[in-house]
Amino acid sequence: MKILMICSKAFYKDIAPIKDKLEKNGHEIELPNSYYEPDAEKESWKLGEKAHSEFKAKMFRMSEERIANMDAVLTLNFDKNGKKNYIGGATFLEIYEAFRKHKKIFLYNDIPEGILYDEIAGFSPIVIKGNLDLIK
Repeated sequence: MKILMICSKAFYKDIAPIKDKLEKNGHEIELPNSYYEPDAEKESWKLGEKAHSEFKAKMFRMSEERIANMDAVLTLNFDKNGKKNYIGGATFLEIYEAFRKHKKIFLYNDIPEGILYDEIAGFSPIVIKGNLDLIK
């Protein structure tokens, strides 16, 4: 299965062992858009609000194209800044894009409580609770 890993930049440090395990299980793994340039967004801010907006638009378009070529997305949703199973705005939009394109949606942990709970539940994600062997 071709899987795009999606998550907050705060979780990039957690990606390598998960990627390795999934590849050992026979999956082809793609990493988040800015994985190899984690400071790209911060750098775009230095160029001004317009440059930052253009950067974000570019990332949204890139996600749309990449998800179209995947079988699934795996959302890494760990705790962040006191928020349990955090899913940020950009990651939420990537989940929505996967839903629109009829791709499998895996969540590493439970759906986070909060304002978007119903929407995320409506995407019918497969919650694996950290068990990568459930990705099939």
